[in-house]
Amino acid sequence: MEKTTNQYLLLTPGPLTTTATVRAAMLQDWCTWDDDYNQDIVEVIRAELVKLATKHQGYTSVLMQGSGSASVEATIGSVMTDDDKLLVVSNGTYGERMGEIAQYLKIDHHVIRLAETEYPTATQIADILDADNTITHVAMVHCETTTGMLNPIAAICDVVKTRNKIMILDAMSSFGGIPLDIGELGIDFMISSANKCIQGVPGFAFVIAKQSQLELCEGRARSLALDLYAQWQCMQQHQGKWRFTSPTHTVRAFYQAIIELKQEGGVNVRHQRYLTNQYLLVSGMQNLGFRCLLSEDLHSPIITSFLSPTHPRYDFKLFYNELKNKGFVIYPGKVSNADCFRIGNIGDVYPDDINRLIAVIKTSMYWRDEN
Repeated sequence: MEKTTNQYLLLTPGPLTTTATVRAAMLQDWCTWDDDYNQDIVEVIRAELVKLATKHQGYTSVLMQGSGSASVEATIGSVMTDDDKLLVVSNGTYGERMGEIAQYLKIDHHVIRLAETEYPTATQIADILDADNTITHVAMVHCETTTGMLNPIAAICDVVKTRNKIMILDAMSSFGGIPLDIGELGIDFMISSANKCIQGVPGFAFVIAKQSQLELCEGRARSLALDLYAQWQCMQQHQGKWRFTSPTHTVRAFYQAIIELKQEGGVNVRHQRYLTNQYLLVSGMQNLGFRCLLSEDLHSPIITSFLSPTHPRYDFKLFYNELKNKGFVIYPGKVSNADCFRIGNIGDVYPDDINRLIAVIKTSMYWRDEN
């Protein structure tokens, strides 16, 4: 796989650093009416996504223009009827956004709001579902990149499915980088994005759904452009045709990214690379005196939050610019009650890159220079 020649390495949870070959795939224009685009690219992507998501039969996929949040909104707005009620499990920005979407769409909902550093438990969800039998759907985030926490989807999915509720999972930052089988877990709708662990570029997201559930969604959508069912039907009936303008260059880059995921060895191998990256990152940062926001048993291999130094001379913007000038871009913190910053390690990033980062951070800790 050709290494990137970017001016810096993006150590963020997406957009992320992509390979030169993924970027090069965008250097050609495509006609959206031609079979070599719709059948040979879009339909191949749709089939490959389902294969990545589950070994079970009965699942389908639909691609949607826009950001990951647009597809979360398309899903919530197209799946829920006026008689349904949504339970949102929130322990960060992206869980909170699901609740905000439901509020905007005037969908009956209840948000269980946990602290951003609090691990949701199956017991908490079970208690709410057992106390309120009007809840029909449950939505949560797999990897909450607000902190880097990996939420316990297996235990919570088990609670949801034993009570015959519909499960919606935002796997934006985890799908393609953490092994999971949505059929085994009983997930009905899973949402992710092109610019995350499959290592494509921004421009569209996708929903992998249990077909029998998606078929029930006709006429439910609260938006024309974000009608998940209508988009799926158009792709089904016209062999990959998008209802409105297709983000062709992004789609072609994603097709290349799927090829490169296979070349690397698949999700399990990529997961191991991310795990190694994250281990080297945490151990290297701790050796430099930094502390993680979360205990290590709550970490994901996607992104890690570090508490900011308490030294009076420390300023995140200065630290950020020091690193950027030396070829590395990190992320500001998003936690409401802790001063921290985040470093991601997904994308075209390898252990040698993490080792270089640690060496650069060591030379960029200007606040420790007493001169």
